[in-house]
Amino acid sequence: MWSHSSNDAPLLALVSRLAPAIVAGNTTVALASERWPLVAVTLAEALATSDVPGGVVNILTGKAAELVPWMAGHADVNVVDLTGARGELRADAERRASDAVTRVVTASATERRWFGDRAESPYVIAGFCEYKTVWHPKGA
Repeated sequence: MWSHSSNDAPLLALVSRLAPAIVAGNTTVALASERWPLVAVTLAEALATSDVPGGVVNILTGKAAELVPWMAGHADVNVVDLTGARGELRADAERRASDAVTRVVTASATERRWFGDRAESPYVIAGFCEYKTVWHPKGA
């Protein structure tokens, strides 16, 4: 999972996108806001001293234009959360994700503040779940 946190409220945005992925049982790689990376780094320090197992939440700092396409096209990434990505960056990430057969999740584009009340919906978790059907042959 990758998420680009918002510049409007970086901590709330980051937690609103990390929580559903973690609740669904995933490990995460989140890209900190370029404008306010200290918020994400401080969250990572708090998580490192909490009961969250190491490696469940991974925070990257850097330029989104350099990191997002690489993460979206990586074969070991199962879901890419492009909430907050815009324009050519989003289009490039979607192209690379389709090449790697990576699912793309995003908050509703019609919502101005996507990290508000709807972030608490249990349906947000569904985007980070992988459903598989297993067929068991039945003997005669």
